[in-house]
Amino acid sequence: MKSYYRVILGAKSAYVQSCLDEGYVGVDYGINEDLKGKLPDEWREFNHKYIPVYLANHPGKTKIAAGLACGMLWTFAKEMPKGCMLLCPDGTGQYRLAEITGDYYHAPSQEPQHRRSVKWLNHSIEKSKLSENLQKSLAATGAVIRISKPEFIQEIEQYLDHSSQPTVVATDSSIEDPIGFAMEKHLEDFLVQNWASTDLGKNFDIFEEDGELVGQQYPSDTGPIDVLAISKDRKKLLVVELKKGKASDAVVGQTLRYMGYVQEELAEKDQEVEGVIIALEDDVRIRRALAMAPKISFFKYQVSFKLVK
Repeated sequence: MKSYYRVILGAKSAYVQSCLDEGYVGVDYGINEDLKGKLPDEWREFNHKYIPVYLANHPGKTKIAAGLACGMLWTFAKEMPKGCMLLCPDGTGQYRLAEITGDYYHAPSQEPQHRRSVKWLNHSIEKSKLSENLQKSLAATGAVIRISKPEFIQEIEQYLDHSSQPTVVATDSSIEDPIGFAMEKHLEDFLVQNWASTDLGKNFDIFEEDGELVGQQYPSDTGPIDVLAISKDRKKLLVVELKKGKASDAVVGQTLRYMGYVQEELAEKDQEVEGVIIALEDDVRIRRALAMAPKISFFKYQVSFKLVK
């Protein structure tokens, strides 16, 4: 299956025209050096080396922001294979399509300085015609994201084939409760939008950088964290994971893995890491497991629906 990525070409798509004219795509994270020959096979190794470089060039930024920036730069320069397809918003409500044709190269003293050669396709996809879930996925924070879900890839390919009715792909086989999964997928967006009104919002804020929300679906080396928050006194980081229909043991283990990543890779020396699991129903299996994991709390949520005339 062909790989797909979404790449934003500068703030407000500022680099789109030069990219179209000159046959490249590019990003610029303020790491002002040629990375050719300096791109290890593992992004964690790249992050370990370049997070300090990023922080030195961006005083006042956090390790969370640096980790996100370096991870995306590595993805752009190393992970994206030749032949993969890119969706690039052009600022007019369209996604322009391109195929990667060359390896990473550096354009010193130019913006953007980190580049890949591409072949631009004579085809674009109108954002409004995509499914709601795919639109939300493509709106994720950061300049570079991989589009990995089979249903999203199939939808994109069917639009490329001029199909008007994308086929729905079966749910991930790891999902134990498809109905709960569907409800909790909407819960994530609702939780983020109404964070300030929740009990968690009294003491924590979803992590932001330069006014941009980066704490939703924050990438880690074992998958995206549903919500990454920081306490108002900046002394604690909070990993929030929604059960999303998964088995109880799986969601506890997943939360612990995310907490381990945050502790090792993102937390400052004086910051603690805690976790929260949120589920639709009370779950004795989760509560038993969490009795031995005191840094993780469990919440269940309630859904209220009524008609008012």
